[in-house]
Amino acid sequence: MKQRIIQFFRRPKNLAAFFVALLGAALFFRWQNDSIQVERFQCVSAKIPTAFDGFVVVCVADLHEKEFGPNNKRLFAEIRAANPDVIAISGDLLVDPPLNVEFARQFIADAAKIAPVYYVSGNHEAIAPTQTEYLPFLKTLEEAGATVLDGEKVDLKRGASSLVIAGVADPLLELKADRRLTSEQIVAEKLRRAPPDERFYLLISHRPELAELYAKHGVDLALTGHAHGGQIRLPFVGGLVAPNQGIFPRYDAGAYRIGDSTTLVSRGLGPSVFPTRLFNRPCLVVCELKAPTTQPAVN
Repeated sequence: MKQRIIQFFRRPKNLAAFFVALLGAALFFRWQNDSIQVERFQCVSAKIPTAFDGFVVVCVADLHEKEFGPNNKRLFAEIRAANPDVIAISGDLLVDPPLNVEFARQFIADAAKIAPVYYVSGNHEAIAPTQTEYLPFLKTLEEAGATVLDGEKVDLKRGASSLVIAGVADPLLELKADRRLTSEQIVAEKLRRAPPDERFYLLISHRPELAELYAKHGVDLALTGHAHGGQIRLPFVGGLVAPNQGIFPRYDAGAYRIGDSTTLVSRGLGPSVFPTRLFNRPCLVVCELKAPTTQPAVN
């Protein structure tokens, strides 16, 4: 067998073909992990005021300190091109502790130059050892220009019309403090602190697997991440594995309709524990709100 392999590579054509294939594979994997795919959605609801027709929300999920060009120049170019009215950051800007506060501060500051920024923490921020580190981190983000949401809601106004934007941070910090609790209990309590009313209710949250809980609590549109698109996506099957969902996750990417509620799941931008994406390019979600028409609710 060894001799056959040696004989194979002694032929110049075979050797050239091998290196061409190797280069092609390297370029393919780089494209899979370093090019940004913009995914566009429309959310149509009778609760969206005419004044908010065409309102654009860009969702940045699971960046994990990845840089698309110096200081994320390519990523910010895509965000600007979407002409967002708000930028929603649904967690995991960073990787594991110690928290890279300067990376997060600079990203927020640059994003805030484009549009108002609303932020919720993901599990990688919430894994900080104690609130001694976590709370100053959130204060830094606020000083950089973000509105940090965790069980709070904010009115967005256009003239006499308004809608609600709310957020819940990842429950991991509370789970570490009290193992008797569940993620569902923690997030449900935060949603009860920011209850919906008759207005359109937009939620920023990290975890897509809680989509049924969001629907139960009257959320009209939830923007999430965390699943990384399943990391490796298989044709006709979807994502292979996702945190807190396991093998072949139900909520891995795209739009999920539950009653009158829609959960959008971003495939995220950065790497996970497994450093390589496959058939799952980094994703920037752009969602446009539309006043009622004959179009489908989400497409």
